[in-house]
Amino acid sequence: MTSTYTYTYSRTHTATHLTDVILGTISDILADLKVNTDRLRREWVENENAIKAWIEEGSLDAVVLECHQPSGTVAPVIEFPVSYTTAGEGNAEFTASRARLARFRAKVDRVPAGTTYRLFCTFRAPRTEQPGWGPGQRASTDGLRGITFGNLGSAPHASAGMRYHYI
Repeated sequence: MTSTYTYTYSRTHTATHLTDVILGTISDILADLKVNTDRLRREWVENENAIKAWIEEGSLDAVVLECHQPSGTVAPVIEFPVSYTTAGEGNAEFTASRARLARFRAKVDRVPAGTTYRLFCTFRAPRTEQPGWGPGQRASTDGLRGITFGNLGSAPHASAGMRYHYI
């Protein structure tokens, strides 16, 4: 019984930590791009609760940020894949230094005024339904170039990375 409690405790803290890392990075990127974040702030708790629940249950594959430009172009597209381990080893840490992430964000392509965003989640397993989240259609990343940032954060049972797709 103790090992089950320890597992649940670790997975909950891991989910909270990685959700904070992912949503915090999304917020920073949108601010850098000068994309209006009023909706993100209004929906923060709903998004946070959903992403945390899906990481905790192990169903979340990735969180995806799409930037929809007034011309119809969808770029950049930034994916935050989540990887899971069964061993439960690892320390809660911000793997990539904030300075490295800030340097990366400074290189992100600028977007025109009026650009909006959409958040999507992809799944590796059946998931529980969450308020405010429903089916959607992601934009294709065909024709976009991509680079992998690497690990944003890691903790026991899971880690989150970042892939950046651009024109």
